[in-house]
Amino acid sequence: MVSLYITIDTEYAAGFPWRDDRRENFARSIAGQVADGEAGIFYQMAVMDRHGIKAVFFVDPLPALVWGVEAIADVVGPIVARGHDVQLHAHTEWLAIAGANNPLGTATGLNIRDFTFEQQCELLDYAKGVLIAAGAPAPVAFRAGNYGANDDTLRALAALGLAYDSSHTPGIVGSHSRIALGPEDRVPVKIHGVTEVPVSCIAGPRGSRRHFQLTALTDGEIGAALRHARRQPEVPMTLVSHSFELLSRDRSRKNQILVRRFERLCAWLEKEPGVTTATYADNPPQALPASTPAALLPHNVLRTGWRYAEQAAANALYGAR
Repeated sequence: MVSLYITIDTEYAAGFPWRDDRRENFARSIAGQVADGEAGIFYQMAVMDRHGIKAVFFVDPLPALVWGVEAIADVVGPIVARGHDVQLHAHTEWLAIAGANNPLGTATGLNIRDFTFEQQCELLDYAKGVLIAAGAPAPVAFRAGNYGANDDTLRALAALGLAYDSSHTPGIVGSHSRIALGPEDRVPVKIHGVTEVPVSCIAGPRGSRRHFQLTALTDGEIGAALRHARRQPEVPMTLVSHSFELLSRDRSRKNQILVRRFERLCAWLEKEPGVTTATYADNPPQALPASTPAALLPHNVLRTGWRYAEQAAANALYGAR
């Protein structure tokens, strides 16, 4: 049996023209409400509930700096009510929008790693408090916005009692993560007092790697990787998605290619033996020795070619990602 953590970064948008309209921002970034239907977290949870799947929603509380705790409660409440897992996320871009509400004064930065250890402690403590005030259980896990964590982030999480981080991305060349781990580090390991749970990846052409994200791999590649991982069941797999990921690039309509990919994956997970979905609340990943090898799905020309075709069609129809 291999455990799959379906992680959904759930966040208001800080960079669209309608950024300052909370209702519009919620509709497009959280609920995914567009002219041809809905494809955000409510749709995602409905599909997963139908197939008996549980997910981890990494929710960003920092928009509360602009709109108050109610804006985060509107996100957290439905997730908790449907029995999914809520954990902590943080996009520090919101500090530049917060004005006088910035808990760090005038300090701003694209990534949490741009701040000192003390500032990271203060910011994470604020974010944790907002998430709890919004109705979430006390979080035990974190993922940095843009994956932009560093070793001080892990130390700050440990100081605040969070046991897990999932910001290390061995499958992304040029990742914003500055955690002192490399592309060969692909299993959960203990570092600076927390268990670092890497985002999974598969082998690509010419020694490259491809990260385990719904927009980055076809459902066929994800399924093949999970079957391959059953050979080493003590190593969990982590898949990334977003609250808005099933929409077009401009978030004006559904990306039907990704919608169908998500639905096919959920249906496959329900029936596939030896693969189960897990959460940090109910079945957190266990740290392994750093030398533990990870089951990396070998590159396959046909699978990659099919992905290229799907990506080309999706980019032409719905905007490049």
